[in-house]
Amino acid sequence: MRAWLLFLVSVLLSSLVSAHPVVGAAQLDFAEDYLKQTRLGLVVNQTSRVGDQHLIDAMLARGVVVQKVFALEHGIRGNVENGGVVEGGRDAMTGLPVVSLYGGKYGPDAEDLTDVDLLVFDIQDVGVRYYTYISSLHYLMQACADHQVPLLVLDRPNPLIDQVAGPVLEPAFKSFVGMHPIPLVHGLTVGELARMINGEGWLDGGAQCQLSVRAVTHYNRNTPYTLPVRPSPNLPNALSVRLYPSLGLFEGTDVSVGRGTDFPFQVLGHPADGNGQFQFTPVPKPGASENPKHNGVMLRGDDLRAVPVSSKFSLSYLLNWYQRLGAQGDAFFTRAAFFDKLAGTDKLRKAIIAGQSQAQIEASWAEDIARFREQRKPYLIYAEQ
Repeated sequence: MRAWLLFLVSVLLSSLVSAHPVVGAAQLDFAEDYLKQTRLGLVVNQTSRVGDQHLIDAMLARGVVVQKVFALEHGIRGNVENGGVVEGGRDAMTGLPVVSLYGGKYGPDAEDLTDVDLLVFDIQDVGVRYYTYISSLHYLMQACADHQVPLLVLDRPNPLIDQVAGPVLEPAFKSFVGMHPIPLVHGLTVGELARMINGEGWLDGGAQCQLSVRAVTHYNRNTPYTLPVRPSPNLPNALSVRLYPSLGLFEGTDVSVGRGTDFPFQVLGHPADGNGQFQFTPVPKPGASENPKHNGVMLRGDDLRAVPVSSKFSLSYLLNWYQRLGAQGDAFFTRAAFFDKLAGTDKLRKAIIAGQSQAQIEASWAEDIARFREQRKPYLIYAEQ
């Protein structure tokens, strides 16, 4: 217990060594002695970097005992496509045991945690509710609360921290692509969200996870940050990340967002479009899009690669394509139930079908956004400057 208390104190201290954001994983010196006496379980993927090293290698180089690795969507090396099966077994590079938490079970069980003293979460999020790493975070927190295992979140910047937008999830539409009553673009880092999950009692039975967060230093809500590693196979650059909340909703429609191309989440296209000047043909991309929408079909549409990287969430793309395809209801929303899960409500789909304007739709969730901004204040780590 004394060692854990010393560790908690060390987590609260920040070392001032750089004028640039320093992610939590790059601050391992803060608790090296404690970590060397602790059996760790690491929740990592290809974004879990300490400079040029993977966090696994950085921990092992310090003599830390890494007991096992837990894999989420896309796997610990980021080479599993969206929704693909993530296998357990052994990490080919280190030989460490790998426990899959995607495609079968979403949280570790008692046996997985029997030989783990501390679970460490180090995953780059992109700040969108339906990006499933934060759902995995929820299940990890639940498991840690249930089995009395502390959780350390090594925080990373949110590339969309400058905005809060979109509908707030309604309980009836809770799923793995949306677990919390937060806006579609929530403006929180994973560390802040973890604090909010605990503080708002969102775990089953209001359980509390023994949580600590190693904050990013030299970072605030106005600090620009470009992700050094693509967060998943279909988000290859800063623009795709910025467009992701706006274009991700098209996954519930028949319109392609460019999966199966070299520019996913930077284009829109459909076989029946007569307005677009851009043409592309989705094809399988190993590790990214094995069977893309409209596979092998030439599509016409929009090339969005000239959109400013500073762009924010907008319904304009969705409303424009609904009108220009001339489709109505389920003919456009070909996966209506999934669209509603992504949106966190069926009100957005119904408002579009009813012909409401962008301004009317955005006004419908304005009060919820204002309420959320107040609700999240106690859990913020980074100042608005």
